[in-house]
Amino acid sequence: MTSKRILLIIGGGIAAYKIPQLIRLIRAEGMAVTPILTRAGGEFTTAMTISVLAGEAAHEGLFDISTEAEIGHIQLSRNADLVVVAPATADMMAKMAQGLADDLASTLLLATDKRVLIAPAMNVRMWNHRATQRNLALLRDDGILTVGPDEGDMACGEFGPGRMAEPEAIMAAIRGALDAPLKLAPETHALGPLKGRHVIVTSGPTHEPIDPVRYIANRSSGAQGAAIAVALRDLGARVSFVTGPAVVPAPEGVGVIRVETAMQMRDAVEAALPAEAAVMAAAVADWRVVNSSQRKMKKDGTGQPPALEMAENPDILAWISNLKAKRPSLVVGFAAETDDVIANATAKRQRKGCDWIVANDVSPSTGIMGGSENAVTLIRADGVEEWPRMGKDEVARQLAAKIAKELG
Repeated sequence: MTSKRILLIIGGGIAAYKIPQLIRLIRAEGMAVTPILTRAGGEFTTAMTISVLAGEAAHEGLFDISTEAEIGHIQLSRNADLVVVAPATADMMAKMAQGLADDLASTLLLATDKRVLIAPAMNVRMWNHRATQRNLALLRDDGILTVGPDEGDMACGEFGPGRMAEPEAIMAAIRGALDAPLKLAPETHALGPLKGRHVIVTSGPTHEPIDPVRYIANRSSGAQGAAIAVALRDLGARVSFVTGPAVVPAPEGVGVIRVETAMQMRDAVEAALPAEAAVMAAAVADWRVVNSSQRKMKKDGTGQPPALEMAENPDILAWISNLKAKRPSLVVGFAAETDDVIANATAKRQRKGCDWIVANDVSPSTGIMGGSENAVTLIRADGVEEWPRMGKDEVARQLAAKIAKELG
């Protein structure tokens, strides 16, 4: 790939030390780099280093008479093929979500008409904060692309999601962003029967950490949840797609919010409200490890396994079904059962307080969990509707059609 120009905005985080390697990778593919070094970014790397590697001077200030005499920030924002923000700090993401423009970087981001890719990087608690997740959802709804963050040890000594993606991963995302057609999530499918409706879809498993390399999970691939998000998108809905670490990729044209744990998923769902409907297709772990270790647990020679203290995870379906304010008018739950499917799922619908339950038999012999087909029973207060076995995409289309009809 050649003859492309990347406008690279360098935020103020310790991950900025990786940016010189990213610049090398970009230029190795024949692309040009126009670097923008924020004031905070300059605390972690230098304008001299960035300028030498990029082959052109790093821009630092909004009020530079040598460039602003010709409205330089507008030219910079329009001359690039792609805008990349790395590291994208919590502050930078908040400015982008709110449309603030108080320095060169934020002004460029507000003035650009090009695709924008961000590589978030921050402390795990900052990443999991509801404000950050709310801003992330807004940015993704606006069509902003994301890469990372990764999970791992941090400079502050904590462990979790928040590490900036490695330069090689960002480079791969840059290639994908330049190759893909521009799509903005809210307008992608604006003419269907769900036009103007906001729907939250949860998908995939959750991972509850035991230590940095082990976790409690389940066999959910996330295929059914992703298919439902696509079907709702195709009917015109604005979809907030809250996904655990699923096997299948997240669909395009929806606002993707990536989480790891049940606690993070519950917070992400709350941040995405209000919505007209919520489809809770994720296979959320019932339990989490309270005494998870920050270091890998090793054998101690006694032959005894470590004692894991467990606590019950939040019941996201019951919580959203019983909200007093901001409850979606339609809440759809899922029940994966291995015996007495209809009886157990009916009891679950009544116990949780949701409007519908989509129940299926996930016994190993069915091949449904992790497979491409599903056989579901739709359980509502007014009756039970058994569907024949079919592809998960078709299940999703039928469910989306019923949701559209229910919402009128």
